Amino acid sequence: MANTLSTWAQQFLAEEQMAVVSTLNKDGSPSVTTIWYLRHDDGTIIMSTPGQTQKVRNLRRDPRIGVCVGDAMRSVSLYGVATISEDQDVVRRDLELLMTRYIKEEAARGPALAFFLQQGRVSLHVKPDKITEFSANAAH
Repeated sequence: MANTLSTWAQQFLAEEQMAVVSTLNKDGSPSVTTIWYLRHDDGTIIMSTPGQTQKVRNLRRDPRIGVCVGDAMRSVSLYGVATISEDQDVVRRDLELLMTRYIKEEAARGPALAFFLQQGRVSLHVKPDKITEFSANAAH
C-alpha cells in the first residue's frame, strides 16, 4: 500500500463519482454507505453528512475510516482517520465546494445549501495514510 496517489488516480478521483465509506459499528462489523466527496489540493478527502448518522456515531467512537471510489475498471481506496468538524463556517464552506462539484445548475445550489444546513450537518476530513489503486488498464 502506498500513501501517495498516482497521476491517473488523482485524475480519477477528480471525476464526478460517489464514494463508498466504511466505518466500524460498536460490535466491530462494518457500516457502509455512499457519500459525496471531494479531494482537496492537499490530498484531504472532504465529505459532509448529517451529524446524527450511524457513520458519525461510529467515527466519534472510532475515527478509522475507509473511502473507496470505483467503477467497473478502476478503483482507489483511501484509509485513514476522520476528523469531525461541527464548526458551521467549515460545514458551509465544505458544502459549497461539494455542491459546486455535484449540483451543476447554479440556481439549485442556494436552495440545496439551505436544506442541507437545516440537517445539522458536520464535515468529515480524512488525510489518507494508506492508499490502494486498481486499474484494469495497465497503460497507466
